Amino acid sequence: MATLIKNAKIINNSWQRLDWTADGSLPSVPATGDVLVPLRLWQGLADELLGRTTGKLGLWLESDEDPVLIVDSLDAFSVIAINFPQFTDGRGYSTARLLRERYGWKGELRAIGDIQRDQLYYLSRCGFDSFLLNDGLDAQGALSAFNDFSEAYQTSVERPVPLFRRREKEAA
Repeated sequence: MATLIKNAKIINNSWQRLDWTADGSLPSVPATGDVLVPLRLWQGLADELLGRTTGKLGLWLESDEDPVLIVDSLDAFSVIAINFPQFTDGRGYSTARLLRERYGWKGELRAIGDIQRDQLYYLSRCGFDSFLLNDGLDAQGALSAFNDFSEAYQTSVERPVPLFRRREKEAA
């Protein structure tokens, strides 16, 4: 079973991820509970999803889907997840920064898909605050990834000023 890390702590995952059925048809939307829906399902059933009376609504984007497609709907979601179909696909990092820096997303931003320990530090620098780890990964060991490096040269969502500017300020 996959492990969810949020804010550098292991937590229970209350979210049910809805996906297309094997024959390509729409999944049935449960009446209750927290659901994470793909973009195409949101685009087709937004009114029905917003009409649910219990449970929270979350959205997941594939790595090739543009976040501009949901900018007008951000208030509807409690969580936005970005799917990494494979470890080497880095497009989700850019999507996360766009959501945080350009579109002002302040809610939970979750990395799903092929998520491994070695990515956690970098994903957090791009604005992710929750991570659904691959099955079988040592969750306790993965928590140490957030402390792999003590300093970073480049800017990030969490530190928008580069290291050389921070050092100039300290020296002044």
